[in-house]
Amino acid sequence: MDLIDTHTHIYDHQFSLDRNATVERALQAGVGMMLLPNVDASTIAPMLQLHEQFPDCTRVMMGLQPEEVREDYKEVLSQMEKELSGAGAASRVPQSRVHYVGVGEVGLDFYWDATYEKQQLDAFATQLDWAKQLGLPLSIHCRNAFDKMTRILERKQDGGLRGVMHCFTGTEDEAKAYLGLGFHLGLGGVTTYKNCAVKDFLPNLPLDRIVLETDAPYLAPVPCRGKRNEPAFLVHTAQKIADVLGMPLDEIAAVTTENARVLFDL
Repeated sequence: MDLIDTHTHIYDHQFSLDRNATVERALQAGVGMMLLPNVDASTIAPMLQLHEQFPDCTRVMMGLQPEEVREDYKEVLSQMEKELSGAGAASRVPQSRVHYVGVGEVGLDFYWDATYEKQQLDAFATQLDWAKQLGLPLSIHCRNAFDKMTRILERKQDGGLRGVMHCFTGTEDEAKAYLGLGFHLGLGGVTTYKNCAVKDFLPNLPLDRIVLETDAPYLAPVPCRGKRNEPAFLVHTAQKIADVLGMPLDEIAAVTTENARVLFDL
C-alpha cells in the first residue's frame, strides 16, 4: 500500500522527542510521502530542517496560516515570498535549492476571533496570487468563513487556481461549491468521527477529487482519537473511506495517492 499524507506538521515541537521514529512508523505503515505545509515565520526553519533530513519522503509548502495573521503580516509575507522565490536565507539547503510543491497553509479562520479579519482577507488574496503566478497548488484552511472564502475564490479563479480544501468537514453543498471552483477535498481523521456528516454524502463525491491527510499532530482518527496524531495513522482514515464506499483499501490508497501526485506534481 502506498499512501500520501498531503498535510502534516511533524516538524512541530510535539514530535521533538521522537520525530525520526515518527517518520519511520509512517514509512512502515505505507505512507511513503508526507507534505509539510508551513504555519508562520517561526516554523520555516524546522520544516526545512526536517525536509533536509528526509528529502526522499517529504515535500514542503510555504504559506501563512490564517490564525497566525497579525499586524505584521505584510513583513511575514515578504519573508515567505522570498523563500518561495529561492531568495530567502532559510531556503538554502546544502547543495540544492528548496523545491516548494505548494502554497500553504493559507486561508481564513474566524472561529475564535475576527480581530484580524481585514488582514486575513488581504493575506489570503495575496497568497492566492502567488499560487497563480508560480503555478502551484494551494492548501487552504477554512473555518467559519465559507461565504467569504467562496466569494474570494470566485473572484480570483480564472483557471489558474487549484489545490486542496484542507480538513474538509462541511456540508454537501459546500463540498460541491469547492469542487465547482476546481479544488480537491482533503479528508482526515475527522472523517472517522461518529458525528462527521461527510460520511453521509461521501458516495456522492468524485473519488478523483479526494486526497488524504492527517493534520498531525491534531485530529487523530478513530481508533486513535485523543492521542497525538501522526502520519502512520492515515491508514485508519483510508480504511473508513474504503468501508463507506464499499471498496478495497488498496484501491482507495491507489486512487487518492495518484490524485495527490498529479495535483502536487510529485
